[in-house]
Amino acid sequence: MKLNNRFYAAVSAVLLVSSLGLGGCAGMTHQEKGTATGAVIGGVAGNVLGGGLLGTGVGAAVGGVVGHEVTK
Repeated sequence: MKLNNRFYAAVSAVLLVSSLGLGGCAGMTHQEKGTATGAVIGGVAGNVLGGGLLGTGVGAAVGGVVGHEVTK
């Protein structure tokens, strides 16, 4: 019973954060969205490949630049 309550609480939290995050992107240009998307994907990839804060930061920076250039 406790597992179900935790699951529903986690799903609710994820939905709330997702909707707030996506609502903040409404006024962004296409290029800004590409930069942000690239930074997020790069940050995740950097964390998986390099691990730690440095890998995440470098991945986010590289991903942001690539996302910015691709959406020009």
